Amino acid sequence: MFIAGKLLTMALLPTALLVECVVLGLLLRRWRAGRVLAALGAAGLAACLLLPVDGWAIRPLEDRFPQVARPPPTIDGIVVLGGGIDDLTSLDRGTPVLTSAGNRITSFVILANRYPKARLVFTGGSGSIVQGVSNEARYAREMFDQLGLAPERVTFENRSRTTWENAVMTAALVHPRPGERWVLLTSAAHMPRAVGVFRRAGWSVLPWPVGYLSRDRIAAWPQSLGGKLATLDWAVHEWIGLVAYRLEGHSSALFPAPVPGPAAG
Repeated sequence: MFIAGKLLTMALLPTALLVECVVLGLLLRRWRAGRVLAALGAAGLAACLLLPVDGWAIRPLEDRFPQVARPPPTIDGIVVLGGGIDDLTSLDRGTPVLTSAGNRITSFVILANRYPKARLVFTGGSGSIVQGVSNEARYAREMFDQLGLAPERVTFENRSRTTWENAVMTAALVHPRPGERWVLLTSAAHMPRAVGVFRRAGWSVLPWPVGYLSRDRIAAWPQSLGGKLATLDWAVHEWIGLVAYRLEGHSSALFPAPVPGPAAG
């Protein structure tokens, strides 16, 4: 199921679909349908470059849970989800390498310093299709040490491959008690799916979104089609994940939302 889900998601991402349209259309260019398919793929790529399609797709995800305007004076624990470290490139280069979600790692260190008495948890094995090659938790330990956070302060969950496994395996590891206030730290676009999963696992958390990719007030002419497509792919990946997790019973809602209260989550 894990591999099938990965392959299906890869095939449904906009970058793959548009390129598939162009390639298939060129192969079938002798027929009108082939030429139409190629034109649609090319038009789609042009639209992704000229229009803020990536922002339209990712902004509702990033805005679903607001930033924490007034940090609580105390918290019981902080959970940061994996995804901030490229474990395969880290293995290849022999040093921790951050991904575009690297704010998860740096923000975790900032919060660890702000709340020195909080329990600290990193959860993440490897999301790679081929398992057993590398492990993100291994390099998270090295990165925390380089950033001045003693790895001994952190509990590492190193077997999870998905967000659902993040929640279930981490809960089984740290046994959060009712009434405790735990911060959930992950990328803003990933927060709706993550919160839904943790709620479904029976774990009430305070969402702490980081790593924004969209802008509300400052416009800039796009210079990289690749960068825009990467953002669009991430957004679509999350939308697919929200639907899939709800159908599988792994999320508390189709599009989880904040709940009232100081520890909304």
